[in-house]
Amino acid sequence: MIHSAMYLDFCTYLPDDILTKADRASVAVSLETSAPLLDYRVAGFAWKIPFSMHIADGGGKYILRRILEQYVPKQLIDRPKMGFRVPVHLWIRGPLRDWAEELLNEKRLYEEGFFDPKPIRNRWEEHLVGTHNWGDYLWDVLMFQAWLEVQ
Repeated sequence: MIHSAMYLDFCTYLPDDILTKADRASVAVSLETSAPLLDYRVAGFAWKIPFSMHIADGGGKYILRRILEQYVPKQLIDRPKMGFRVPVHLWIRGPLRDWAEELLNEKRLYEEGFFDPKPIRNRWEEHLVGTHNWGDYLWDVLMFQAWLEVQ
């Protein structure tokens, strides 16, 4: 059953989701990427390895982790996944500042009637001077405002 699920992921989730997203993101910034573990020889070898060597000690990628331990400190291997955040807070202070200012204009917010302009403007001003990072909060409002603008 687990091998069937792994095979299904290999044939659908990888090419139709993960690899597609990685390709689009890398091409967008002219970055060449590769997936060396998907080489047919590596993948074929991996399918021949007993399942107990794929998942052991409560985690996946058992063999890779054991090999990496020879070259990389253990604390870099055995840790939770860490994504990366888009630096929205910097963008709206920098290159997107004029756009954001227009969408967060107090008069505009008041006339549209969806938001109370006062707390939004307070957070925008705190964000601009750097006393708080309201990037995520403001981005939500900005996305609504941008959507509203095209309706």
